[in-house]
Amino acid sequence: MTEELYARLKVYEGRAAAVGGVGKDRVNEPMIRHWCEAMGDTDSAYAGPAAVAPPTMLQVWTMGGLSGHEGRTDAYDELLGLLDDAGYASVVATDCEQEYLRPLRPGDEITFDAVIESVSERKRTKLGTGYFVTTRMDVRADGEPAGTHRFRILKYAPNAQRPPARTPDTRRTPADEGSRRPRPVVNRDNAGFWAGVERHQLLIQRCVDCGTQRFPWLPGCNACGCADWDTVEASGEGTVYSYVVMHHPPFPAFDPPYAVGLIELAEGVRMVSNVIGVPYDKVRIGMPVRLEFVRYDDDLELPVFRASDGDGDGAGGGGGGGGGEG
Repeated sequence: MTEELYARLKVYEGRAAAVGGVGKDRVNEPMIRHWCEAMGDTDSAYAGPAAVAPPTMLQVWTMGGLSGHEGRTDAYDELLGLLDDAGYASVVATDCEQEYLRPLRPGDEITFDAVIESVSERKRTKLGTGYFVTTRMDVRADGEPAGTHRFRILKYAPNAQRPPARTPDTRRTPADEGSRRPRPVVNRDNAGFWAGVERHQLLIQRCVDCGTQRFPWLPGCNACGCADWDTVEASGEGTVYSYVVMHHPPFPAFDPPYAVGLIELAEGVRMVSNVIGVPYDKVRIGMPVRLEFVRYDDDLELPVFRASDGDGDGAGGGGGGGGGEG
């Protein structure tokens, strides 16, 4: 059965996923400004009369939102439907690769085509068993090649989880819904951060050459390029720099709606995490917050931020989606 399914999946390689797609907005200064403010990117190239868009915004200009794009073909939906029907109904984005061919400038009209580039053999992962599906999007600006965006997802059947026993007065947890939160990806570049979380420390990288602090963790300094670094422990004080309220998509490990904030720490760096301690609709930009560590199951503890001036009774603390290095 597995070999037969794989043969059917491979038929979709090389088929178009989108043809003649058109970006819903031209490259524009407000979106560039919002992106740079959220990322803390103050490069002068992204402001002023001769501004260009940050190259890493490449995917932004092609996104269709909840309504999608009219240029999308049926092939990609058929491929995912085939996996759904075979029991691989869960999905998680795993990585993306981008190549930049020309700067994008305000006023550029973005068009694109996408192709199903590859479907892997069946793989076993910590999340479950499934198939990696990679699409390649070729992006054009005013008809000129501007970049390539490869996006890879895992369509998988989750590993079986046995929910813990509950008593009538036990507070509902995400595990009660039959699914645990996704595990963070720990690698050689961010292992020190997660080791700090285990000790209830929120660690920020600091370049030993120029002293620039950075978050999330990176293998080298984005200010001077130095590869040597040490760490600073955050005080835990911060404010809500920006936030979103998550309503969709529903996922058993989380309990929407809940607030996910971009937190500006007292040390000057920003991180994404949950805002707890107040109802989701009471979260506000500029709200002071304080670091806490919340345990969600036996082997997952995450840094979150509790509102310091909230008027809630703890509502929102059971939400999810943020925490740490992402």
